[in-house]
Parts: sequence; structure tokens; C-alpha cells
Amino acid sequence: MNWISSLLDNLNYGTIFFLMMLESTVVPVPSELVVSPAAYHAAGGNLNLWLVILFATLGADLGATINYVVAYYVGRPVVYRFANSRLGRLCLLNQQKVEKSEKYFYDHGMVATITGRLIPGIRHLISIPAGLAKMHYGWFLLYTTLGAGAWNIILAALGWYLHTIVPEEQLHDKILEYGDYIKWGIIAIIVVVAAYYGIRYVVKKRKG
Repeated sequence: MNWISSLLDNLNYGTIFFLMMLESTVVPVPSELVVSPAAYHAAGGNLNLWLVILFATLGADLGATINYVVAYYVGRPVVYRFANSRLGRLCLLNQQKVEKSEKYFYDHGMVATITGRLIPGIRHLISIPAGLAKMHYGWFLLYTTLGAGAWNIILAALGWYLHTIVPEEQLHDKILEYGDYIKWGIIAIIVVVAAYYGIRYVVKKRKG
């Protein structure tokens, strides 16, 4: 989408908010190519790092709320119909992805709204099963803010760090390279933590 590329070339707090709002709905905007470049420029003195994180998180909250409200009121059949539609496919969406996010939500409970924000393929869709399950909005917003805030801090730290080691013309490629490391690292941490609590639960149940 050329208009998204144009906005990415002219990052300010308003465009950060807007693009992160889109990223948290169903529009395919990669958050690492929004927050990390903004933090890169913040390291150069053009933006304020904390405002970058704040506006990115507020945008994510609004986008997630849109998904939540739509899912809450229209229900699963309409959500699946959209996911399988031509417009849904243009947004890189399909029923399988929605079902995957639902399974993650129901397997992990409300805390999935925090951890799900850190997992690629789940992050921008986790608010849909929360809406379908009619999760209390106050808890949903709190968990979404914590998860989105944590993810944005990680991306901002990456952008700030890259400012010290790469020129701007190499920024895009380095963000994608380091972004892959971060994604797999987060997934590994979540798997280890889940395994720990799973084993702990089984051991405790056997003792009881």
C-alpha cells in the first residue's frame, strides 16, 4: 500500500498513532516498521522516545478496541464471513487465523490478551476472541495496554539501539533481521514459562 509507505517515510506522533491503530485492527501494517524507525529518529533528537511509545500504545488500544467491539456485537458468523471474504484476504486475513487466535485465547484465558500481543500472527487478532467471549472491557483494555506497551517498548529499544550501529539506509533491513530474533526469543520465553506452570500444576495435582 503506497499510502502506508508514504506515512512511514514521514513519521510523527500522529502517524505513529494512526498506523498502530490500523496495525491492531486487520490492516497489514508491520508495527516493527513503525515504532522502531520512530525510536531511531528519537535517538537522533527528532522525536521523544516516551511519546513514541505512548502514542503507539494508544493507537494499539484504539485499534484493538475496534476489533473487540465489532466481534462483541456482530458475533462469530459475521467475523468468519469477513475473514473469508475478498476484503478479508486483502487484509491477509482468513478463518484459520481467526480460529488460531480463538484457540490461543481460550487455552490461556484472559492473560492471553497480554501475551498474545507479543506473538506474531496472534497479536493483531487477539482482541477478536476477547470480544466474542464478551470479556469485561475494563480488563480487556488493561491487559491490551500492558501487552501492547511491552511490545512497543521492545521495538523502541531496538530502534534506539540500531541508531548506534547502522546508518538510516540500512535501518529497514536491520529491523527485519533483529525483529525475527526478537519474535522467536519471545515465543521461546512464553513456551518455557507455559511449560513451567504446566509441569508445576501437574505435580501439585498429583501431590494433592
